Amino acid sequence: MAEPTDTRVAVYIDFDNIVISRYDQIHGRGQFQKDRAHSSGVTRGKNAIEFAARADQAKVDVGAILDYASSFGTIVISRAYADWSAAINSDYRRQLVDRAIDLTQLFPVTASMKNGADIRLAVDVVEDLFRIADLTHVVIVAGDSDYIALAQRSKRLGRFVVGIGVAGSTSRALAAACDEFSDYDALPGVTSAVVVVPKLQAPVIEPVVAPARTNRRVSSTPKSAEPDDSAITDEDRQAVATDLLRRALRVGHAKDDQEWLFSASVKSQMQRMDPSFNEKALGFRSFSDFVNSRSDVAELDDNSPITARKVRLRPDAG
Repeated sequence: MAEPTDTRVAVYIDFDNIVISRYDQIHGRGQFQKDRAHSSGVTRGKNAIEFAARADQAKVDVGAILDYASSFGTIVISRAYADWSAAINSDYRRQLVDRAIDLTQLFPVTASMKNGADIRLAVDVVEDLFRIADLTHVVIVAGDSDYIALAQRSKRLGRFVVGIGVAGSTSRALAAACDEFSDYDALPGVTSAVVVVPKLQAPVIEPVVAPARTNRRVSSTPKSAEPDDSAITDEDRQAVATDLLRRALRVGHAKDDQEWLFSASVKSQMQRMDPSFNEKALGFRSFSDFVNSRSDVAELDDNSPITARKVRLRPDAG
């Protein structure tokens, strides 16, 4: 179906699926299960350090996924489904919450760590499509063939279906069932990497010894993990805005395959990615002034009319 002008996007992420697929892509098929990555939080010593390095090498860039999804329109629903009690997933919680993604808790129900994300996700999608009539796009972040029927049903209900999955772990039939499908590695901002790391030994589970009791009084109020906005400097804000411009241009070039993009479209993309963006709050009279101040990242087309200025990412700033 043709993409409508006024687009509203719903994003559904089978988070366990995408994390496991990425881990296996980097470290070898089936390695997530062999490393017992899901229960890595109980390991101690050298194994814990080695696993932390392997998990970091296979880190999923959630921001790149949402940036790409926002290129289809305004994101009005974003949910991620996983067992958030698992350490490998809980490490992402701050990042997900900062991007306003709803975290849906799914506990494993079998020894194989299956948590039923496909069923829960599918039920939520169908319910949302009937409940919210103006949803135009459905983005399914997963590679499981169980989502084929969901993609087909969403298309029959008149929605444009976008799939995102990790290469090597994605069903070809699922890709064919979508209106558009992209490999995670092909998303703007994602760096493809093949890392060879020595295999872990079987995890060592050590008993946790309770600390000796003392008479020292400890405050029952936990220290806030929220960032202190007052500590953020203007330099920090400018750096964040520069990175936002770079990401928006990457997405725009990847979507339109054009050398020059309309600056108004780039600004709209930046505001979809970060609604708080405002060039005037950063000290610039216009968006063109903001872009000109980032000449090492982007350049304006001086030959384009003022009412339809064009901009592009500098080749050496990707």
